[in-house]
Amino acid sequence: MAFFAKGRIFVAAAAVVAVLGLATGAEAAASCGKNGAGFDAWKQDFAAEARANGVGQKGLSALAGATYATRTISADRAIHKAFSGSVEAFMKRRGASAIISRGRALKKANAAMFANIEQTYGVPPGVLLAIWGMETGFGASMGNQNTVSAIVTLAYDCRRPDYFTPHAIAALKLVDRGALSASSVGAMHGEIGHTQFLPGNVLKYGVGSGNLRDRNTALASTANFLKGHGWHAGASYEANMGAIAGWNSASVYQQAIAQIAEAIDAN
Repeated sequence: MAFFAKGRIFVAAAAVVAVLGLATGAEAAASCGKNGAGFDAWKQDFAAEARANGVGQKGLSALAGATYATRTISADRAIHKAFSGSVEAFMKRRGASAIISRGRALKKANAAMFANIEQTYGVPPGVLLAIWGMETGFGASMGNQNTVSAIVTLAYDCRRPDYFTPHAIAALKLVDRGALSASSVGAMHGEIGHTQFLPGNVLKYGVGSGNLRDRNTALASTANFLKGHGWHAGASYEANMGAIAGWNSASVYQQAIAQIAEAIDAN
């Protein structure tokens, strides 16, 4: 993975494209932009691509109403700063001790739910609680950026259009299905729900209703994601770092999740 970002689930761009079967590179939308000047014209080209990839009228209407997300671009330009410094400094900034304390309480209060998830996916509660706490403060902060506008803007932006184009198509398909609406909000890069799934990953790993704003669905889907990225049931966190890396490529993030998860599981 070429980059990492706070509060989102990223997998290699090639893998996303292979899963969703979407065009990239020369076959993708005809142009990209470094500011909002060409966004509306680009959307018209992108609508044809979206339609060719199975997006219906609801999704196309949401695309037509999308606006250039200046806040998303600002956040994206500063993304690497979020993962600077040592693991210890990162954990302190992200409130690791509070995540551990709250995570232990939630594990105890929801023992049956976590036991069912572990039985189904082989993923223990500690890592799910660590991710949940790290990403949204256990659902307290799931974002207020328009999801469709954010992800479509990133597909238009010249930095990583090949990566975000499949997620933009996926977001429009989720609108068609009713899982999203044109007014749905989430995190700055279009992430959705309690543990912050990008739209393409909702399509691939979302379970049950697929409503990631539902806590139980989000946690089960997160376990499904980790399983899909090679999680080995019963193995140590060190042995499962590859699956955690699928969630976020930043080394400090991976190590922090493992340490927080171990502390929660030990209680």
